[in-house]
Amino acid sequence: MLVSLMLADIHEIIHIAKAAGEAIMEYYEKENIVDYKEDNSPVTIADKTAHDIIVKRLKEKYGDIPCISEEGNMVSYDERKDWSAFWLVDPLDGTKEFIGKRGEFTVNIALIKGNKPVIGVIYVPAKGLLYYASKDGGAWKKEDNGDTTRISVRKTSSSDGLIVVASRLHSSKEEELFLNKFTVKEKRSYGSSLKLCAVAEGAADIYPRFNPTWEWDTAAGQCIVESAGGTVVDKSGSPLTYNKPSLKNENFIALGLVENMSELFNRQQ
Repeated sequence: MLVSLMLADIHEIIHIAKAAGEAIMEYYEKENIVDYKEDNSPVTIADKTAHDIIVKRLKEKYGDIPCISEEGNMVSYDERKDWSAFWLVDPLDGTKEFIGKRGEFTVNIALIKGNKPVIGVIYVPAKGLLYYASKDGGAWKKEDNGDTTRISVRKTSSSDGLIVVASRLHSSKEEELFLNKFTVKEKRSYGSSLKLCAVAEGAADIYPRFNPTWEWDTAAGQCIVESAGGTVVDKSGSPLTYNKPSLKNENFIALGLVENMSELFNRQQ
């Protein structure tokens, strides 16, 4: 199942992501009632509707592969620790962007095999923009007009000055201190998983995130960055992995092809 899925079925995952995106857009111009979860993060009917669509269609198509979604029930580590593969879904990444009607929200679907993402799909419904990748299949960007191009990270040196991408809504003092150690040529802000996509397509060299995130926030984007020739690691330089006992990522750094990359970690000690 997994071999054939890797080779052929990424387009099925794209269809599922687009179906969820279409449902989200039906709520976009409406006045949304916002609830708040235990961690005080917002959730809307659009999040829940997208979740229902994705989980239902994945189960119909790939019933033998379990699924974890941000809007689903938390699965205990005892139950999932022996999973060889599973879907990891963020039905609406960037709910604050959705509520603020800024357009930079995404549908994220990833397939995790072992502890690594091997398929990643990110759909931007307000822009009709699609990013997708599979292990050994490269990373791709499809515009609203249908134009499709293979994407790759930018090659640069840390001494030349880095283009940094950062969250519009989330930042930390630790990130500022980290970036102060390098020459920053430009800093750009994006919402949701578009920051990871910016690194993947060479629009930015580095995206440091020292505030906690969840595995479903990063999985699809990590697959796309890595398939485009980049790297996603924690701040010690170790690869970001999945299906951890806690599904929380304490930090991560997404990188393009930055020469002297080891300095990025040695100099923060």
